[in-house]
Amino acid sequence: MSYKITDACVSCGACEPECPVNAISQGDSIFVIDADTCIDCGACAGVCPVGAPVEA
Repeated sequence: MSYKITDACVSCGACEPECPVNAISQGDSIFVIDADTCIDCGACAGVCPVGAPVEA
């Protein structure tokens, strides 16, 4: 299982530096998570101010 970032993302960037495996990057309009790299740790969800990262 991995996390994904929903359309609730406000592109604040808080999640990107928290990912221990660098699975998060800036997409076209919101941040995105590479499902193949994500280790399902939840670090991104813990720092997101709007709750955009959710378990896929």
